[in-house]
Amino acid sequence: MTERLHQRSAAVTPCLDPVLVLLRVGSTTDGATPPVNERVLLVEDDAGLRDALALVLRATGMQVEEVGDGRDAVERFDERGADVVVLDVMLPGLDGFEVCRELRRRSRVPIVMVTARDAASDIVRGLELGADDYVVKPFESAVLLARLRAVLRRSAPGDDDETAVEAGSIKVDTGAWRAWRDGDELELTATELRLLAELVRHTGQVLTREVLLERVWGYDYLGDSRLVDMAIKRLRDKVEDEPSHPVRITTVRGVGYRFE
Repeated sequence: MTERLHQRSAAVTPCLDPVLVLLRVGSTTDGATPPVNERVLLVEDDAGLRDALALVLRATGMQVEEVGDGRDAVERFDERGADVVVLDVMLPGLDGFEVCRELRRRSRVPIVMVTARDAASDIVRGLELGADDYVVKPFESAVLLARLRAVLRRSAPGDDDETAVEAGSIKVDTGAWRAWRDGDELELTATELRLLAELVRHTGQVLTREVLLERVWGYDYLGDSRLVDMAIKRLRDKVEDEPSHPVRITTVRGVGYRFE
C-alpha cells in the first residue's frame, strides 16, 4: 500500500481510502512527535484529495477548515483566520497564486503551496508572492506533515526571540515580530523576518544555504535551496536601496550569503 497523495482523486482512488490514510498517518505521529492542534485552512478543489488530506491533518490533532474555491478561501480567512494555510495552485475562482497574494496583503500567516508541477517558474512565482514553502504532487503525507510542523515551529516565538539584533541601519526584534530599516518598519513574512534576524545576528559571516535551511526553515534533508534563494531575493527587495546591486546581503559565490 502507498501513502502517496496524488493530484486527482479519480486517478488514485485506491490510494485514498480514508481508513488506510488514517492508519498510515498514525505511524508518523506517535512516539516522540507530539500532536499539533493549530488551525489549518486547507484549500484544494479536488474533493477526494481534500477529504483525504483533511483526515491526515485531523489525525495529528489539527483543526481543519476545508475550502475548494480561491475566492471562498480568502473570505474564509477573513472570517476565521488560520494558523497555517495549505494552498493548492490550480483553483477555480482565484488561482493559488492570487490567493497567496491576497493573504499576504492581510497577514504573515505561514503558507505552504501545493503544486502538481515542479516547474521552477511555478515554484519561484509562489515563493516570490510570499509563500513560505511548497510541496510537489504526488507527495507522501509524512513530508507534508513535516513541512507544516516546521513552518508552525518557526512562526511561533521561542526562548531566543526576546532580544533584538541590529547592524547598521537594520534592526530586527523577533520577539515583537518586527523589523526596521533606517527607522521605517519593514513588511516581512515570518520566514523573511527570521531569515533577516539570522543574517544580522551573524553580520560579516558567510552562512551557507544548508545552514540557513536548518536554522530558519528547520529542515535538513527535506529542504530545497531554492527556498533560501527566493527568500533572499524578497529580502533584498525590501532592505536594499538597489536590489539588483545589493550591498547589505551579498552573495558569496558557491557558498552562501553574508550580511554586511
